[in-house]
Amino acid sequence: MSTVTGRSLRLRRRKLLPGLKGQPKVVALGGGMGLSASLTALRRITGDLTAVVTVADDGGSSGRLRDELDVLPPGDLRKALAALCGDDEWGQTWSRVVQHRFSGEGDLQGHAVGNLLIVALWEQLGDHVAALDLVGKLLGAHGRVLPMSAVPLELQAEVRGHDPARPEELAVVRGQATVALTRGEVQEVRLVPDDPPAVPEAVAAVLDADWVVVGPGSWFSSVIPHLLVPELLQALVETKARRVLSLNLAPQPGETEGFSPQRHLEVLARHAPKLAFDVVLADQDTVPDQESLREAAELLGGTVELAAVAAPDGAPRHDPELLAAAYDRIFRMHGRIGPWR
Repeated sequence: MSTVTGRSLRLRRRKLLPGLKGQPKVVALGGGMGLSASLTALRRITGDLTAVVTVADDGGSSGRLRDELDVLPPGDLRKALAALCGDDEWGQTWSRVVQHRFSGEGDLQGHAVGNLLIVALWEQLGDHVAALDLVGKLLGAHGRVLPMSAVPLELQAEVRGHDPARPEELAVVRGQATVALTRGEVQEVRLVPDDPPAVPEAVAAVLDADWVVVGPGSWFSSVIPHLLVPELLQALVETKARRVLSLNLAPQPGETEGFSPQRHLEVLARHAPKLAFDVVLADQDTVPDQESLREAAELLGGTVELAAVAAPDGAPRHDPELLAAAYDRIFRMHGRIGPWR
């Protein structure tokens, strides 16, 4: 197993980023901090990057704005925009500003500046995509951010053992924030409405991509919801792009507690049995049973790439440079021969 050094990655990046010619078109799907980690890495290796973001969040500032104004939850969209900000002073300043949350005890307490900015532009322009494009332009974002659907969605989960006194009983848990921390074992998730319309620009981006990256992120509440939007799933199945499934560094308390890496693949396949992947990316130190993971990846039509992508300090988070190096290697080793376009 080879790795790309940080220095060689930066040299490649300098060759790629001045213009779009020769760069892969990459679409990343997810939500929350997992998608942010992927975007922070991917913007280092391509300038043609689109994020497609879940819109089922119902907690915190996003939940309050959703309830009060009947809008899409802006929080995960804001995080994606912040992750696409550059490493220069302008980009890092705006990244901090949109992520800033008001303190105090008034009505603004807990709201993120970026959430209010996004919702204000939605009301001004009456167009989700145009507003997000305008915020991205203001931030100097290295890519585009799109919602996966234009309607707010409710996430529902069927959970076994949600009540510890009835370990075999199935219960329905409602709301993304609740599902993310649920007790018991999540069996499946669904969206309400169950046939939500996909944003056309998101479908077009997937169909036109060279690479589609799914994950990392909260498996049931941020990753799998994309597969429950029929038009988006159809695009993921039909696209000629190669597909990467990027695994988490550790199971999450609540929704995937106790899950092995291969279990993540199994539940994803159960929700979208027709969807195949070319590559499954996992951190080399978080896979105790590599053979079982390879077998699970083969059932999805893909191979496993193991790489050092975790932060060196031991925290359960991805290192942007290491993850960028892993994506860069996958795109080159598994991609097309010659120019991308």
